[in-house]
Amino acid sequence: MKKFICGAVLGFLASWACAFATPTFNHNGIFWNRLSPQGKNGYVDGYNDAMQVSVGKLDSLTIAADLFHWKGANKIIHQLSRELSLSDFTTVQAVNRLDRLYANSKYSELDLGSALQLLTVPTPGKNPAANSQSSAR
Repeated sequence: MKKFICGAVLGFLASWACAFATPTFNHNGIFWNRLSPQGKNGYVDGYNDAMQVSVGKLDSLTIAADLFHWKGANKIIHQLSRELSLSDFTTVQAVNRLDRLYANSKYSELDLGSALQLLTVPTPGKNPAANSQSSAR
């Protein structure tokens, strides 16, 4: 029995030491700046593909919302699908914007997923409708 307990404790300590020694991968600005141009393009393409799959899953949420008569569901689901989509940008545009964002060291800890979602948020000064109205005056 003592051998079993000794072995279990030793196994636990060894697995804990291995788990503690493994590096963690933070996908932030430091990670982004270390990627090659091909790696950056691949990362954005992969993220875009994953988000398209997620948007496709929203159809089942729409069906459930209709089934349970969820008020405001269409507005929320539409907003969510817009935020998950990078269709407004090409891969090159997204990579360039991320390069500009992470060039500023104060954003180096910002997660890549959050940064990519931040790209989809319209900036107040770049609203095409507002710009066309102000130039018409």
